[in-house]
Amino acid sequence: MTSCVDHMLDMELASPLGERILVPTRLLYRSQDPLAVQLLFQDGLQGLVPWVFARDLLAAGTRTPSGDGDVQVWPDGFGREALLHLLLSSPHGSAHLTAPLPAIERWLHCTYQLVPAARETQALDLETHLTQFLDGAT
Repeated sequence: MTSCVDHMLDMELASPLGERILVPTRLLYRSQDPLAVQLLFQDGLQGLVPWVFARDLLAAGTRTPSGDGDVQVWPDGFGREALLHLLLSSPHGSAHLTAPLPAIERWLHCTYQLVPAARETQALDLETHLTQFLDGAT
């Protein structure tokens, strides 16, 4: 059985011209993939644009600057007005987004209630993933 923690929020994209564009974003965590989080950005042209990265990277980024590759995350400010910055880079460009830090922290807390950090590898169904990989299935 797959359980998930799903939440919608608006993130803000900083455009090259300094404009702030609201981007509806779905935060998704699935117990069947306990090490990863998914952010699904609603793009008016392409539909959903998914980004998948480590849950522990996102969690660490709520406290201190984290990540040095395609995903960089850092907090800014304190209290209810605090923001989480997310810098995403790909061969096609980069995007700098912000989100309310308290909302991200609440969602992350729910993911850790579903699958605690110490139990991630127990929740990971390696046998099924290995069988699918070896059989060429996705």
